[in-house]
Amino acid sequence: MVSGNQIRLNRILRKGKMLCIPMDHGISNGPIEGLEDPASTIYKCEGHGLTSVIINKGIIKSLPKPTKVGILVHFSSSTALSLSPNRKMLIGTVKEAVALGADGVSLHINIGGKEEPEMLEQLGLTADQCHRWGMPLLAMMYPRGENIKDPHDPEIVAHVARIGAECGADIVKTLYTGDIDSFAKVVKSTPVPIVIAGGPKAKTDLDILQMTEDAMTAGAKGVTYGRNIFAHKAPEKMVEALAEIIFRKGTAKEAMKKIE
Repeated sequence: MVSGNQIRLNRILRKGKMLCIPMDHGISNGPIEGLEDPASTIYKCEGHGLTSVIINKGIIKSLPKPTKVGILVHFSSSTALSLSPNRKMLIGTVKEAVALGADGVSLHINIGGKEEPEMLEQLGLTADQCHRWGMPLLAMMYPRGENIKDPHDPEIVAHVARIGAECGADIVKTLYTGDIDSFAKVVKSTPVPIVIAGGPKAKTDLDILQMTEDAMTAGAKGVTYGRNIFAHKAPEKMVEALAEIIFRKGTAKEAMKKIE
């Protein structure tokens, strides 16, 4: 029998792999470059290999028409204007996600700071709700806080990713450790699919494509890139290039031909 969770996962993944644009930055950073009109970016990219997007509930409501890709509604928020920007607060429920027509729920959890206990509680309770409703849960697991000296330290990344899986997430998004061997160990020690974050805008397109190739070689199941897609001069071409690597096992240099 097919479960609701499996049906929804099939909408946000393709053949078990993910090419996702997180576009939840409007609350934390405002209408930054590339997110002035999120809907137009989604429609521009949806026919080029994109599997899903992560957006806030207000953006779902404002979409002029349904998308052809899966939607994960993001329920963690803080702002760059806050005295506690790392303290992510819940802004929705899984029942609300169902009413919105979302295919999954996304939470942002920072590990290593004074706000950690509260966010762990949010993760555990939301995972319970997701399981009840058959709703996939993606946990953005970041080493971030006073106790984190190097957020890309492989041991720390492995610990943080494992926390997401242990607390009930179906997919864990985390940082790439910088090399294939160390990230392969992170993937091996995490019992759910891992996708990587893109971080700040890359210096070159080849840099982000090479990181994607390396992460996939290490066992990642895909990427969730924000600025490196929506702030690109041709976001749909970047999506095509990433799809070449993720779904067709192309190299970074081969994928560059989609952009050039």
